[in-house]
Amino acid sequence: MRATSRICQSRSESWGQRVPDTDIDTAATETPEEKPGKDQPRRRQARGERRIAQLLEAAASVFCTSGYTAASTNAIARQAGVSPGTLYQFFPNKEAIAIEMGDRLMHEMRETYGEALAPVDPATPLEEAVGAAVDRFIAFNCDHPEFFALMHGPDIPGRIAEEHDALHATLVSRIEGLLRSFLPDAPAADLHRTAQMCLGLYKAGLELILAHEGQERAAYVKELKAALVRYLDPLVTAPLGRPAS
Repeated sequence: MRATSRICQSRSESWGQRVPDTDIDTAATETPEEKPGKDQPRRRQARGERRIAQLLEAAASVFCTSGYTAASTNAIARQAGVSPGTLYQFFPNKEAIAIEMGDRLMHEMRETYGEALAPVDPATPLEEAVGAAVDRFIAFNCDHPEFFALMHGPDIPGRIAEEHDALHATLVSRIEGLLRSFLPDAPAADLHRTAQMCLGLYKAGLELILAHEGQERAAYVKELKAALVRYLDPLVTAPLGRPAS
């Protein structure tokens, strides 16, 4: 996978705090002789959630640096600082880890596009609408570069591929809704085609953006916004389906 190691450099540790290896191993092997206590199941569940978050964080790092295909459960356990046996208490294989990660990322992504692609006032400047949407999506992908690494790999699990296809279709629909604010009379087929082009331009620029840091990344974000505005401006000026005057 291209640029995965550089993409991984910007990954934030958002999955949770590291848990000592013995905490969950002990919790998972508690015996009936131990004093139950009404809060014990709740504490055990909380420790389990922290361990899952720790393993997902490690998997995100491994998927970014190695790609999903080359990643292994041993590498993920090593990155998490736990034994493979501890990992298998929570996930039977690499695919299960990827599916859990994908589900969580998809949920957060849906929240992101719900806010970023809401219809706007038609009086809103095109540059402002495009800039706001791009900024929200770039922020999500920079915080979660594992999303790009997982969703665009050559050998992702079938369930994730299906969910990604559904996400793509929904994104196109939401982009159509945003564009409709500027092109209220555009034919549906033309609007759909334009939305597909916008999403394609964004995805092409995203890989370049994630492969750079600092000022160079900011420069690529600026270029992506400019490319989208330059593509859309003539369409808004001469609405789709109508000849330019």
